[in-house]
Amino acid sequence: MHIKTLFFGILKDITNSNSLELEIDKDINIEQFVIVLQEKFKNFPNIDAFTVAVNEKYVEKDFVIKANDIVAIIPPVSGG
Repeated sequence: MHIKTLFFGILKDITNSNSLELEIDKDINIEQFVIVLQEKFKNFPNIDAFTVAVNEKYVEKDFVIKANDIVAIIPPVSGG
């Protein structure tokens, strides 16, 4: 199945890109998908502090990704 992933902040630096298209063999949840990304990118962090959205809706780590979903991984934002 085809999944598009959008990266923001530090993740753009780690992946050297603002997006990535992957082919995954089966439906997986966000937590499992992050493991795939960690295997692909050596310095990819644990995303417990990050926000994840699928198709522009915020989701939890147990959310199951489907074919053609767009996953956005957003690091914490600070500022004033």
